[in-house]
This record gives sequence, structure tokens and C-alpha cells, in this order.
Amino acid sequence: MISKRVYAAWFGIHFFLITAVCFAGLFSLVAEGTTILPSALDTYARKAELLAAWLLGKQAAASNPIRRSVATYLHAAGIQSGYTFFAPNIPNYHKLTLELYYQDGRVEYESPHVRGKAAALRLDSLLDRLADARYEPLREVVVKMLALSVLREHPGVKKIRATFGSVSPPSISDFEHGKGELFQPMFSYDFSLREEGSSGR
Repeated sequence: MISKRVYAAWFGIHFFLITAVCFAGLFSLVAEGTTILPSALDTYARKAELLAAWLLGKQAAASNPIRRSVATYLHAAGIQSGYTFFAPNIPNYHKLTLELYYQDGRVEYESPHVRGKAAALRLDSLLDRLADARYEPLREVVVKMLALSVLREHPGVKKIRATFGSVSPPSISDFEHGKGELFQPMFSYDFSLREEGSSGR
């Protein structure tokens, strides 16, 4: 029967590895200047990051058995990375903007509507996939379906211009200076009410 000392030793090693992984990610963020901490700490954070990486065996050669053993255990236990993907490092996301052109010359801006959180999550996932080059043959069809779903709610529209792009949240320094999100268009399509055709750019 395994003694309590073995369990205690295993728990100690496991907790140590979790701590080292999390601190390595944390120090990396500080060293890259992506936090609100003063830049004077960047150098110290870089040294601490290297120390954490050394404790995890990442400074050793790729063929080193200790490095490979630690890496295998980390991946098997699901603790190979910390939780540094949370704010303030918010990733880019994709957005579809619809310009509605009315018969009387008015122009309105809309986005695809969904009902419920589950549908919103599926829409976000769909938009992220549209950015992938592998889905290029389906882009126009999917965008057209989303545009037509909005068209039904807006009688009097003669044309819709659908613009798809990437949205980059502002960095901490940009946010402090009052700057907002940056929208970078990737492609667009024009759809007429009579469905006479569409053009993509």
C-alpha cells in the first residue's frame, strides 16, 4: 500500500509544477509590458520568467530526459499552460457590419441578430471560421444568409453592404488615452434587394 509520504511527495511536486507554470505565464506578461505594472519591473520579470522556465526544464535541450518527462507530465495532467489568456490580454475577434441603404437615401448600420447566449456563441464561432482561408468558398453564401435575415426586419432597403473584419481591442496604454477598438476590414459584399447579384472585395 502506498504510504502517505508518497502521496504527500506527489502532491508537493504537482503543486510546485502548477505554481511554476502559472508564474512563468504571469512573469511573461509583465515582461512584455501588457499589464498596468510600471515598466521598471519588466527586466526583473524577464529574469523571473527565465527562472520559472529553468525550473520546468525548458532551458535544457529538447532531447533532455528531464525536460521531456516534465513536459509529458504537464500535458498529461492538463497543466501545461496557465490562465494568462484572460483579461487584460483580450484576443482579437471578428465582426460583420451591415450597411442598409434605403430607397429614400438613408443609411443605417446593423449587425446580425441572435436570440439567446447559445446562439450568440455559435455566431461568434461562425464569424471566426469565416476568417479562415479554408472557408473562403462559403463566405459569400453565409454572409448573404446573415444579411437577408436582417433585411426581413427592415422594409424599404434596396441594398446591403456586408463588411467583415477583425476587431482589435485597445492596449492598456491606448485605453488610458481614450482610444477604442480598431476595426480592420477583410472583405465585403454588396447584396441588392432584387437579388440581381452580388460583388465581393
